[in-house]
Amino acid sequence: MSNIPSVSVTEAQQKLESTSAALIDVRTPGEFRGQHASGAINLPLDVMTAEDVKRATDGASQVYVICQSGKRSMMACEKLVAAGMEHLTNVEGGTTAWINARLPVKQGKGVISIERQVRIGAGLLVFIGALLGFYAHPLWLILPGFVGAGLTFAGITDFCGMGLVLAKMPWNR
Repeated sequence: MSNIPSVSVTEAQQKLESTSAALIDVRTPGEFRGQHASGAINLPLDVMTAEDVKRATDGASQVYVICQSGKRSMMACEKLVAAGMEHLTNVEGGTTAWINARLPVKQGKGVISIERQVRIGAGLLVFIGALLGFYAHPLWLILPGFVGAGLTFAGITDFCGMGLVLAKMPWNR
């Protein structure tokens, strides 16, 4: 179990307004462009380093880390703590909770969230595999079986390889 503190979006917003804290959004640039908490700095999880965070938050007394739902931000906090950083706090519920709480956001034109892209991709692979298994050759049924096993693994471990691959796609940059 991690000892990284977590706060609600309203607590984070209050601290950001009253102290010299910074807010780091670790989602992909495409997700960030679509909608993000006002004042957030985008440092995508897959390329973020402790040095990047220190440069971007120079002088901040506390660094709050946010993503879409809170999972990637906790991973980012753990990565940064392992690199020797302190004064990190995970924002529970992520950007989704921030928007639902009607806190200030910057709206733009972005891409579909990584989580939705995974559901679309997995569903499409299962559908195509089932069709090919029925009409072309039964060995194609391995494809939906493989996707189902991958989704089960992701659900148990909270690690989604398809999400990591999709995050690197050009439309998410």
